[in-house]
Amino acid sequence: MAAKEAIIITDKDEMRKWTRSMRAQGNTIGFVPTMGYLHQGHLSLVQDAHNQADLIVVSIYVNPGQFSPNEDLSTYPSDFQGDIEKLNSVPGGVDVVFNPKNLYDHGNSQIGNGSERNLEESEGMVVSCVEDKGMGHETWVRVEKLEKGLCGNSRPAFFRGVATVVTKLFNIVEPDVVVFGKKDYQQWRIIQRMVRDLDFGIKVIGSEIVREHDGLAMSSRNVKLSPVDRQRALSISRALSRAQVEAEKGQVNCRELINTAILTISEAGGTVDYAEIVDQESLEPVETIKRPVVFCVAVWFGKVRLIDNMEIDV
Repeated sequence: MAAKEAIIITDKDEMRKWTRSMRAQGNTIGFVPTMGYLHQGHLSLVQDAHNQADLIVVSIYVNPGQFSPNEDLSTYPSDFQGDIEKLNSVPGGVDVVFNPKNLYDHGNSQIGNGSERNLEESEGMVVSCVEDKGMGHETWVRVEKLEKGLCGNSRPAFFRGVATVVTKLFNIVEPDVVVFGKKDYQQWRIIQRMVRDLDFGIKVIGSEIVREHDGLAMSSRNVKLSPVDRQRALSISRALSRAQVEAEKGQVNCRELINTAILTISEAGGTVDYAEIVDQESLEPVETIKRPVVFCVAVWFGKVRLIDNMEIDV
């Protein structure tokens, strides 16, 4: 049987029209939002979506709203044709690939001339590449407590941008089910909370982390690692696995678990952005493990920032 070939849609109105037509025929719509440069972890999300819905939409869109001007938006890896081939190869395939050009272009980009950035910086506010380029977009979605801490500390524009673009995509794709990977644990929890608080009629699924054969969590940024740093980065999963084993053996002091993990990663040459053990729901830091927690880390190897986590249920 020939592989299913996805329809590629770039227009917002056409995307909505397709979804509404399919739903009128009794189909449910599963949605997997991505920024492209797909790997097996992304494809596992598509497979999970097949278990939840009749038809599958995958978006490929590198969202400028979640990048600060000094981050790696311009160098984010891309291989659209390769992505399409991978999606077409997934058992059951994908029905639509939604690949919009610019979700922040409202036809009035002349509103921005760079003054917005100076104003916001002077007021100590968050600035993303959207404001920096003066696109005229000024409406943002924030999940105020969950966006703080973890990645929110060093990437203040990130979760505001994620919540906003996901809201836009939900309003365009109109899915019944959406699948996010748990590797981006804070992002997954933020979207869950946003969907609950704003009464989106969408089921949010968290898909387990997919790892390389040697334990490294799959990420589109892994391609940027030098061979040496690729090997050193294995210290992340080793440190998390060790913490999980120690917790299961009865070590419930979070500070001791964290310090051991930081030492393991630092000795391998990594620079730890953060290493925290937090409640799985609230993402509040925990001192002693008495309930399900998740150990989240972000680490720099060279110029590449990697995130990973491991749930601990004791």
